[in-house]
Amino acid sequence: MASRIRARRLLTEQGWLEHQELTHQEGIITAIAPITDGDPARDVDLLVPALIDGHVHGGAGVDVMDNDSNALGILSMAKAAEGVGAFLATTVTAPLPEIELALARIADGVASGMPGAELLGCYLEGPYFTPANKGAHDQALFRELEVAELNHLQQLARGTLKVVALAPEKPNAIMAIRHLAANDVRVMLGHSAADHDTTMAALSAGASGLVHCFNGMRGLHHREPGMVGAGLVHPDAWLELIADGHHLHPSVLKLCHCCAGERLLLITDAMRAAGMPDGHYLLGNYRVEMKEGVVRTEAGGLAGSTLTLLDAVRNMVNLADIPLADAIRMASLAPAKMLGIADRLGSLAVGKQANLLALTTELTQQHIWVAGREIDPVHFAPLFSGSRVNQDAQESLCI
Repeated sequence: MASRIRARRLLTEQGWLEHQELTHQEGIITAIAPITDGDPARDVDLLVPALIDGHVHGGAGVDVMDNDSNALGILSMAKAAEGVGAFLATTVTAPLPEIELALARIADGVASGMPGAELLGCYLEGPYFTPANKGAHDQALFRELEVAELNHLQQLARGTLKVVALAPEKPNAIMAIRHLAANDVRVMLGHSAADHDTTMAALSAGASGLVHCFNGMRGLHHREPGMVGAGLVHPDAWLELIADGHHLHPSVLKLCHCCAGERLLLITDAMRAAGMPDGHYLLGNYRVEMKEGVVRTEAGGLAGSTLTLLDAVRNMVNLADIPLADAIRMASLAPAKMLGIADRLGSLAVGKQANLLALTTELTQQHIWVAGREIDPVHFAPLFSGSRVNQDAQESLCI
């Protein structure tokens, strides 16, 4: 049976359309047309594509690395509650057996489906980094790049390994980039001390872009543009941004928009403390503290975020004066294009999957649909808001 949604404004790839009616059936958008007379199924203020979080470690008290079959489902519902219709489960540097287990769990989750946001696959962040700019990654667990090991991880992931992050100055990095790109795995560069020329060589070899640009890498300098400079000017480099007001100054957000425009990817980089009370948590092997929503290591460095992707969109609008359509695109169509799934996700168009997000004019969430199915996170609130599950998680994982 077809469902209709009437919107005062609807965002397409061509821009905003006024007073539109979207029809979807069996999870697919079947029509977008001006509103005609008739009894509408629903009225919303703004109808936009559901967001895509291409880099998230956890939230609601759970982490992608948790050896718990329920963790990904809880994260899926938490993501839907913040306007996300699809996400990549992101790992952290850990002993290889733990990474292997995480990849297998994610593959199982992709196969079985999620209760909320769609699980697109895995983003392997670590262990292929270098000690400089390591962030909240344990350098004792860093590994060298070997094709045999990458093949092994791909086999465990059963086709769900979508992104691998690495430091381009590591031995065999160019070989690894070419190998992964040839196997349709995106490579993002970060947690690195690489200079401009090394980064440019890696991007030219097939790397897709930069992990949380400016964070965990050599910054921009007028005589050595560094990794950031290479990413800003390379025409094909996607740049992840954590627009939480802490990782990047508003002027840096504006700079990135001026230089990279449609190559920007809004991410959360959120960890298990997202949506939880202030306190101490574990991120990998690191003891971290969240205070007033900001997570730091004991040394004082930022350790992931507690950002929601919808807040990232709002921050781009309010802090960086970015047009709303551009900000939404950075969190929907841009990640879909980077991952090669823009044929079915990332924008509202006939024939695409009905991943839809309804917002008020104040940019608060009204409704979300994933593959045409409306998700009501309120009904699942016990899973991720003050629940027994989270109390147990906090008791065992907050220290």
